[in-house]
Amino acid sequence: MTHTFHRFAPLLLACALALGGCSTAVPEGITAVTAFDATRYAGKWFEIARLDHSFERGLDNVSARYTLQADGSVQVINRGFSREKNAWKEAEGIAKFTGDPHTASLKVSFFGPFYGGYHVVALDPAYRWAMVVGADRSYVWILARDKQLPADIRAQLLAKAQALGIAVDQLVWVDQSRSDS
Repeated sequence: MTHTFHRFAPLLLACALALGGCSTAVPEGITAVTAFDATRYAGKWFEIARLDHSFERGLDNVSARYTLQADGSVQVINRGFSREKNAWKEAEGIAKFTGDPHTASLKVSFFGPFYGGYHVVALDPAYRWAMVVGADRSYVWILARDKQLPADIRAQLLAKAQALGIAVDQLVWVDQSRSDS
């Protein structure tokens, strides 16, 4: 038995280091929205723009649905259309507040015990649009209740993102033209 443990010890150590390195904290120099109301935030949001990552690559018509749970967590259902597979792709996860539920700083998991940061850093007073940053500046999403954002709001969010050190020139603008989304 000991021999087997020693054989896997480097892998276990690497996993432990990787998990310890996973951060759900707000990136340095960025502040999550306060006076946050999860009830108002719940519902369907359309992804307007994002920084590209493998888990969303090739998807358009992406949306997220947030549903409050009795235990204070938030069910998350992300959905997007893969043109390559000509099919919808869906992922279900859970989000939990990292502290005060009136601060828009959460951790979200789609893969069991592995969590990533989800921090709302800009939010329309009427909860019509939002900008979300992950645990670092390479995870950014611009979301809206409608499939399009007015040009002035888009410009305002791009200026805010740039001021936060986000690579706005690398944003992917999401096609939201499907009528069955």
